[in-house]
Amino acid sequence: MPQKYSRYSSLLLLVVLVILLAKYIQREGKKAEYLAQGERLYQIHCASCHGPKGEGGRGPTLAVPRLSRASTKKLLKRVIRSGIPGTEMGRSSLSEEQISQVAAWVQDLGQVPPREVPGNAERCEHLYFTKGNCDQCHAINGYGGALGPDLTEIGLSRSADYLRTALTDPEADVPTNTLPFRFDVRIPNNFLQVTTVMKNGQSITGVRINEDTYSIQVRDSSDRLHSFFKSELVELHKDWGKSPMPSYRNVFSEEELGDVVAFLVSLRGER
Repeated sequence: MPQKYSRYSSLLLLVVLVILLAKYIQREGKKAEYLAQGERLYQIHCASCHGPKGEGGRGPTLAVPRLSRASTKKLLKRVIRSGIPGTEMGRSSLSEEQISQVAAWVQDLGQVPPREVPGNAERCEHLYFTKGNCDQCHAINGYGGALGPDLTEIGLSRSADYLRTALTDPEADVPTNTLPFRFDVRIPNNFLQVTTVMKNGQSITGVRINEDTYSIQVRDSSDRLHSFFKSELVELHKDWGKSPMPSYRNVFSEEELGDVVAFLVSLRGER
């Protein structure tokens, strides 16, 4: 009797294990399909800015263990749904189910070991302020010029590869469309180099910082602000796709360039 009971117990245990294994396989299969759908949606709607594997590009790197602006799935879904005001991350047209699938895929990217950025960020400070003269146009934590984008949180919004390209080929990603000035986004989407010529012949070249139907405001290379009524101008030339930033390809050595990129990637808003 005990031996027969033991056989029945073993058989019952085996049946239970088979059922549990089947449920596990089914659950993992559903999870894999859920993530696969999230990846498909990501490739269509997100990869052009954040990279096919979340490695970053025009948008920040997503293949990290913790996203600074979306540390939980709830926050991540909110960012996907509503965007981030004042940035290029706009509202999504995806359904709630699709948003959840994309969020699951993005969180899964965080399981990938983070990519190491070569270069020495600490060594770059001297290059930034002297050889590069970057603070003439860019500010960090309120210190520096305002002609170019603020770099205080640039490490949160741009990948290492994107920043390297911006240093060596500044016009590679300058907006080339002719859309009007948008009040709801900051540089670089609004970036536009302009030249104004007044009726007295005076010419000002700089960066547009505001524009409406009747007026335009421009910041020149000396950080001076100029405001014009368009009726006062005989010429308003818009240099779409152009940038006043020089290329640093022949200014920095490869090692120095790596240091500058590492420094920029490290800028995440911490003081």
